[in-house]
Amino acid sequence: MVYQIRVKGHLGRERTEWFAALSVELEKNGDTVLTVEMADQAALHGLLRKVRDLGIPLISINRVEGDQSDAPRVKLSKSAKSSGKRKGNM
Repeated sequence: MVYQIRVKGHLGRERTEWFAALSVELEKNGDTVLTVEMADQAALHGLLRKVRDLGIPLISINRVEGDQSDAPRVKLSKSAKSSGKRKGNM
């Protein structure tokens, strides 16, 4: 399934690099939209945990219907899931 995860603020270079496996769109309104195909709910929860651990304010999560070929497919490894450090700046 493909998901769009909207977070508050534009991600800085360091965070954008962590999310490089995802489609990252910086919107004019200041939000960032991450688009990704997740293998299952566990993978989605792992990604959401990373967003939380980085202290990035979550705005919304939407499942996208239709063609899934445009979204990167991500499976988070254990090390990627646990490597996030909480920081105050985006």
